Amino acid sequence: MSQALLIVNPSSGDEKAKEYAKKVEEILGKQYESVRVKYTEKAGDATQFAREAARNRLEAIFVMGGDGTVNEGVSGIAEEAYRPDFSFIPLGTVNDLGRALGISMNPEEAINQLHHLKKKKLDVGKVNDSYFIDVVAVGVIPEAVSNVDPAKKTRFGPLAYFLEGAKAVGENKSYTFDFTIDGERFIEKSMLILISLANSVGGFEKLVPQAKVDDGKLHLTVVKGEKLADKLKLLPKIFSGEITKDEQIIYRAFEIGKIFVQGSIELAANVDGDEGDLLPLELKVLPQHITVLVPE
Repeated sequence: MSQALLIVNPSSGDEKAKEYAKKVEEILGKQYESVRVKYTEKAGDATQFAREAARNRLEAIFVMGGDGTVNEGVSGIAEEAYRPDFSFIPLGTVNDLGRALGISMNPEEAINQLHHLKKKKLDVGKVNDSYFIDVVAVGVIPEAVSNVDPAKKTRFGPLAYFLEGAKAVGENKSYTFDFTIDGERFIEKSMLILISLANSVGGFEKLVPQAKVDDGKLHLTVVKGEKLADKLKLLPKIFSGEITKDEQIIYRAFEIGKIFVQGSIELAANVDGDEGDLLPLELKVLPQHITVLVPE
């Protein structure tokens, strides 16, 4: 019997998630013989629900929520020998993976896309003992962004991140990082490091145009500029997809890496929009690790 699980974060999507969930359950009910719906109540629930679904060998898992809930769903199946097909309805603020996979940012349109899905392989990133499906960010801007008030996120969406990030850019602050990327070591002063899996980062859909969700690579972008003028020159390139060609940028596609911060500094990474581990970070890619269901 084909079974699917729908995991819903009821606090996502302006709290319309329960209303949307009924529509999704109805559509999936025509594609699977049995559809179970589970609502998250706290952090870690989506991971646990997804893990149980994998161990019970369900055919597919669908998640409704923001980047954090989607991350939890993937994390729940990432270490399992049997991994169900995976899909999601983006209800969060940024939804980079959804953008990269062609899933509509409009929840009602994304729900309608469930009528016609195809299978695609997806790389998963591992940072220390955690997983990510979008981006690991380190530096002055991620520090500022992690302090964005949840009410502001709901009210302003990605603009809330942009405003906090802009404030941080105005401060001439940076850290000295020690990188080892696929065996190559270098040291660089930077205000912002991004390790991404897809072309869309922070809602900017062309930030890393070389990146593909199934290319078996992580994509490192290091912003070198300390002067405000240098940082401002990067802005048009962020929108045009030319940023990785700028002399103020170090760009590498890689498979395994380590990043340390020099000095006795406690600096945390931001992983898929949530606070992650303190540096140092060990990173690797799990190529084409899960099968996602995406719009045809």
